[in-house]
Amino acid sequence: MKKLTAILALTLLPFLLIAQDTWVQDPYHSNLGFVVTHLGIADVPGHFNEYNVSITASEEDFSDAQVELTAKTATIYTRVQDRDDHLRSADFFNVEEYPEMTFSSNSIRPIGDGVFELTGNLTLLNVTREVTVTMTHRGTVENPMADGAKVAGIQITGVIDRSHFNLGEGFPPPMISNEVRIVADGEFMIQ
Repeated sequence: MKKLTAILALTLLPFLLIAQDTWVQDPYHSNLGFVVTHLGIADVPGHFNEYNVSITASEEDFSDAQVELTAKTATIYTRVQDRDDHLRSADFFNVEEYPEMTFSSNSIRPIGDGVFELTGNLTLLNVTREVTVTMTHRGTVENPMADGAKVAGIQITGVIDRSHFNLGEGFPPPMISNEVRIVADGEFMIQ
């Protein structure tokens, strides 16, 4: 029995020694943004002011990244107060009933140098759907303004279909496009 325990310990040792780092976004150098098309002719950008993203990875190139996101839907901002208030209403995000949206990745696959296909579950308006986006590791550097701490640049882009989440059902395309382009950029530091 002791021999079997020793063999198992030696076999599992490399897996136990793999250190995972948890990276969190620097709120001053990050943005969770989106773009929709209005009337089929004009792009309207927006973003969320309050959100938390964490990335857990053991590989320096983030090829094994696990991404978790929570965003406060009431913090949506599109530069127009009346539009923001409407987006917070039951016509769209219904922020009183659904104050958060979440994303949790469940797989990552390399598709280029530092570029990955990231798949996970997005929950919005109490609807959960699997979505796939592109995650790009833009590099890791030492930040001289933070005592040389390592900072990683991560960009996530992709398209989701708002109709899959019953978001803005009373406003069909081309009034507002079903396609919502995601454009998220961030600097991440080890927690």
